[in-house]
Amino acid sequence: MPNFICMTCGVQYAESETPPAHCLICEDERQYVKASGQQWTTLDALQEHYHNEIRAVEPGMIGLATVPSFTIGQRPLLIQTPDGNVLWDCISLIDGATVDALNALGGVDAIAISHPHFYDSMVDWSEAFHDAPIYLHRANEPWVMRPDRRIVYWETETYALLPGITLIRCGGHFPGSTVLHWASGADGKGALLTGDTIMVVADTRWVTFMYSYPNDIPLNRAAVERIVAAVEPYAFDRLYSSWWEKVIQKDAKAAVQRSAARYIRAISD
Repeated sequence: MPNFICMTCGVQYAESETPPAHCLICEDERQYVKASGQQWTTLDALQEHYHNEIRAVEPGMIGLATVPSFTIGQRPLLIQTPDGNVLWDCISLIDGATVDALNALGGVDAIAISHPHFYDSMVDWSEAFHDAPIYLHRANEPWVMRPDRRIVYWETETYALLPGITLIRCGGHFPGSTVLHWASGADGKGALLTGDTIMVVADTRWVTFMYSYPNDIPLNRAAVERIVAAVEPYAFDRLYSSWWEKVIQKDAKAAVQRSAARYIRAISD
């Protein structure tokens, strides 16, 4: 039986003979169902019409994204370390060419995902790389649409995934929304990979924080302050949100702090 994939959010569901009646991810107020209605596809169908583009991002990191853009259009990142390679976030499409390209870079030893909108075909990705464990925060378990033995749920506020690679629970967008701190990134000054827990905006000197991006629902002050406090102990000069152009190249920690102050002023009475 196929594992159907939602054509709005890209999340893959458990096996079924027919497409699910609903996408629980899209029916949540943080996402949306298209006006044209719920639509489904499969990995086999995606492989016929799409491919993945792979680019170097900085030393020790590459990005990949599906072409033409599919669903949310995010760009996962592969961090290469002496202790193993970590794939941060996920996409729906995986194919032989992608597997070969990543294996040439050392493969994937672990997968960590920021939040449910990027769970996508995470189980197929794990299977393609020798059952690489998938690290998700326990608080987001209700949004896992394809449960699997390869998923490792962590429950603490931080999780040391590999030397120099730390997962940090920030909350906000989802209860278990997570960012990844890479101590060796940005030429040793530290990089923060944020999904859309902390989102770089059009003016890339700034970031923002939202409960729902497509529906323009803001977070409250307490949630924003929690996010900033969660990342405060970590040094980072560069910040990567989940799209190619959404990067703060330097002084990223200061950008997060001043952006939070601006945001809180804007939502205050």
